[in-house]
Amino acid sequence: MSRTRNILVIYACEVPELRATTWNHLYCFERHSRHRTYYLNVAARRLPGYLRQVRWDLIVFDTLLMCNRWNRDGFRRILDRVQELSTWDVMRCALPQDEFISTDLLSEFVSALQLDVVFSVAPPSEWPTIYEGVDRSRVRIERVLTGYLDDSILDRPRPADGARSIDIGYRTAGRPYPWFGRFGYKKQEIADLFLEYGPRWQLKLDISTRNEDTILGDSWYAFLSDSRYTLGAEGGTSILDRDGTIHARTLAYGAAHPEASFEEVEAACFPGLDGSFGLRAISPRHLEACATRTGQILVRGEYNGILEADRHYLPLEPDFSNIDAVLSEVADERRRLELVEAAYEEVVRPGRYHYREFVRSVEDATLGAEANSES
Repeated sequence: MSRTRNILVIYACEVPELRATTWNHLYCFERHSRHRTYYLNVAARRLPGYLRQVRWDLIVFDTLLMCNRWNRDGFRRILDRVQELSTWDVMRCALPQDEFISTDLLSEFVSALQLDVVFSVAPPSEWPTIYEGVDRSRVRIERVLTGYLDDSILDRPRPADGARSIDIGYRTAGRPYPWFGRFGYKKQEIADLFLEYGPRWQLKLDISTRNEDTILGDSWYAFLSDSRYTLGAEGGTSILDRDGTIHARTLAYGAAHPEASFEEVEAACFPGLDGSFGLRAISPRHLEACATRTGQILVRGEYNGILEADRHYLPLEPDFSNIDAVLSEVADERRRLELVEAAYEEVVRPGRYHYREFVRSVEDATLGAEANSES
């Protein structure tokens, strides 16, 4: 039998309550690893001395540490707190997301901490740009999803056919930020579009883009389970902000010109850069909709090759030209059931996109498959 290993997951978070998807991502090792897993929050503390008394086999720098790059000074303080770990005889890996912001700091962290593996959500075509300066002969990059399915959603009771009270339910957090590029505006645009067109088809809508209407925790899954359809688009961005200057300029310009259009912000802050980068990825929300058998109306895209248009979701063309055709299908419950059953049977049931498989893949890539083998 392979010996049980010690895994240390390091994160940095000062927020008291997390979205369900964020919580599940953070604690997936605690729930699904076959090894001993420990957690350390370095948001406001240095490494405690007792860590040096443990024989660690793997250190995981979680997404909730890597996302602190939005605050460059704060991220450098975190890097300083964990710098000592670069000298320890242990396998080290990171789970970054938002791989378009402050990629100089991301690459610096990878090199300074002597990481062995980076689990990237970006397509491989963008890795040379994102990880510029990283010694790719020493650091291995593996592609993963931004989130997976947790048992807590899989164990939920299935709503009875016809019991859902909302025709289309959707949440997205506020006006898109210009630094995501035009690609990021799709999430807001589809909300506005269906709020305009939905009533014409006598549909019951629960769509909001207000931050105060964000649904947290288990209530999010209940919301999905009460919606016949939900909306969506691929996550990602069409601009790379290597050193955070685009972010800083757009914040300053927005404060001085709060009513400025995207085109005005673009001309003043990042002329000619939109569309020069292609980070697109399926979102955990898409998988959660599959798991709750909620129909999806999605802007046509790749979705990591997991979701297929007209088989797993109703495709909305990027220019929204087929909006009426899509809405005409929403009333057809038989069509919805075809979509959700195909999505459940082909995306959810096989288990490839469950956190259990994600944890196993991370541990296989770092500790080796033999470390996870049964006796």
